[in-house]
Amino acid sequence: MAMKYRRILLKLSGEALLGDRDYGIDPQMLRYLAGEIKTVYEQGVQIGIVIGGGNIYRGIHAKEQGIDKVTGDYMGMLATVINALALQNVLEKHQIPTRLQTAIMMQQIAEPFIRRRAIRHLEKGRIVLFGAGTGSPYFTTDTAASLRAIEINAEVIIKATKVDGVYDADPLKVATAKKFATITYEEVLKLGLRVMDLTAITLAKENGIPIVVYNLQNPGDLLRVVQGESVGTTVVAA
Repeated sequence: MAMKYRRILLKLSGEALLGDRDYGIDPQMLRYLAGEIKTVYEQGVQIGIVIGGGNIYRGIHAKEQGIDKVTGDYMGMLATVINALALQNVLEKHQIPTRLQTAIMMQQIAEPFIRRRAIRHLEKGRIVLFGAGTGSPYFTTDTAASLRAIEINAEVIIKATKVDGVYDADPLKVATAKKFATITYEEVLKLGLRVMDLTAITLAKENGIPIVVYNLQNPGDLLRVVQGESVGTTVVAA
């Protein structure tokens, strides 16, 4: 089976792990995601994963809780590690070798992020999960995804969402919202579309890495994206 991309960076939001829950991690959703990832892994594709922490804690809400922004962001980074550990555990139950690397040192549970080591793991057929964002406050996990994609020489950033691509308005609220099959980085920025944050889009643009946005709730779509089928929306250079 021909694959368009041989090394990918998959960006999952923390909310992707919620399933039907309001908070935390849904084991059924974890198993589903692991199964989707496994179908791609079995085609020999090298996979890096960045996962958010919004299902557990979002630093953006820290101020409302009387917590300063920097502390809140660090709490959010730790939440991403919890999610990465959960996904790592389920992937390994699917007999997939993994490594977890974090931007904040926590030797008992993960390796520190070392670019050359991460690439070597990928070359050896291990999925690498990147936790703790960039390791610095004020940067989102979207930015971490773009940064890690660049560092590991990924051919594409694949962002899993709850809608089937990029629209000119929220398709869950606006029935006439128009979906883009392809869109440029410049158009995303000009129209203020919430594909990824400004820093993440700029990093991808400057390094020529396409971004594909697809609906994680559609079984088999992740594999179709990696095969190069017209799924979701692709963000590319003009």
